[in-house]
Amino acid sequence: MGSRFDLVIRGGTLVGTNSLGLADIGVCDGKIAEVGSICASAACEVLDAAGLHILPGCIDSHVHFRTPGLPGKETFETGSAAALLGGVCTVFDMPNTDPPLVDAAALEERFRLAKGAMHVDFAFWLGASRTNLEWLSAGERVCGVAGVKLFMGASTGDLLVEDDESIRAVLEAGTRRVAVHAEDEYRLRSRFAHRRVGNPESHPKWRDAEAARLGTERLLRVAQATSRPVHVLHVSTLEEIPLLAASRSIATAEATPHHLTLAAEEVYAEFGTRVQVNPPIRGRKHRDALFKALREGLFDTLGSDHAPHTLEEKSRTYPESPSGFPGVATMLPVMLEHVAAERLSLLRLSKLLSSGPARAFGIQRKGRVSAGYDADLTLVDLGARRRIEDGPGISKVGWTPYAGMRVRGWPIATVLRGRVAMRDGEILRAPQGRPVACRQSPS
Repeated sequence: MGSRFDLVIRGGTLVGTNSLGLADIGVCDGKIAEVGSICASAACEVLDAAGLHILPGCIDSHVHFRTPGLPGKETFETGSAAALLGGVCTVFDMPNTDPPLVDAAALEERFRLAKGAMHVDFAFWLGASRTNLEWLSAGERVCGVAGVKLFMGASTGDLLVEDDESIRAVLEAGTRRVAVHAEDEYRLRSRFAHRRVGNPESHPKWRDAEAARLGTERLLRVAQATSRPVHVLHVSTLEEIPLLAASRSIATAEATPHHLTLAAEEVYAEFGTRVQVNPPIRGRKHRDALFKALREGLFDTLGSDHAPHTLEEKSRTYPESPSGFPGVATMLPVMLEHVAAERLSLLRLSKLLSSGPARAFGIQRKGRVSAGYDADLTLVDLGARRRIEDGPGISKVGWTPYAGMRVRGWPIATVLRGRVAMRDGEILRAPQGRPVACRQSPS
């Protein structure tokens, strides 16, 4: 008699939708076939998960893998390897590359480059501009497209749509949820004088909390007027929280580990431009308010905003230094430390990294441990004590602002569509990532 399952994961604690419990998981043809008590003899391969917690495969819907055009910072292979090592099964890659992803030819090239290079499943955000509105509505329906990304405030790259009329035109050109970098460009321009040469502590004074509040307020007003669902990326201020809470019918929201963990009073003096990011790391009052909102259910997703630059680039004198730093490999360990410190439940964290993004973006067959879903699983050891270190597993650039941070909890294995792709810090398979299918997401 042949085996019933290709793989059985036995003895782990399953982090379900609303509860934790011991369960075995049987996998056939890359899909979850059964969850319950399963005999090991029914499997071709058995993965012993005793003492581990099993999460639905983590989804990072906000990464910058820098392909094409910036291979010195990151590539699809190096970035997705870091994702796999960090327990992430699916990534959504951003469009602000060189050239940017703003037309059909660029999208076709992006898929060509990703084939055979991505270690994890993936989708691409399309870059919104004033000149590609007609294509956006067709492009967002392509399998492997996450949706449209809109930059209201200037950041890395040349994509910028800052005025209400153009923002409205973008929102009217399609139906899928639009992801938005919501900083008010006009306020940023008016505050250039607040930047102090050689002083990265002035970064949050230039890109101040009011720039974020104004950007989010303007976006939500246009979204309501057009009935277009939006996703507000990297929320960084306490002032945005009531705006988002009042707009749940039209807006979802993302929190990032760095805005939930780092505080301006604690990091700029020590790390300088290494923690320079857009929107900036802000003060403790913002960090603490964001975490309170996270616990109370305001946020739908966590995104790493993985945006690597070389240390040589980051060593430039501020404000010539670029904004952004690696994060996809450290997102889960950093957040597991918050779980260990009882700031956040494991169930809530799992939803933010699986069912939350699956629901927000209509990701098909991912985000749950349930029969018929892709067998994407992240196995973590909550008892592990580790120290985050610089190195190639972080990113091609090999550094992280979290270097030296001690955490409790670590990803031990990553299962992608039923195949053990990473275990104990070792990547076991050649790149096998595939485009992810998304559908119209609910408003």
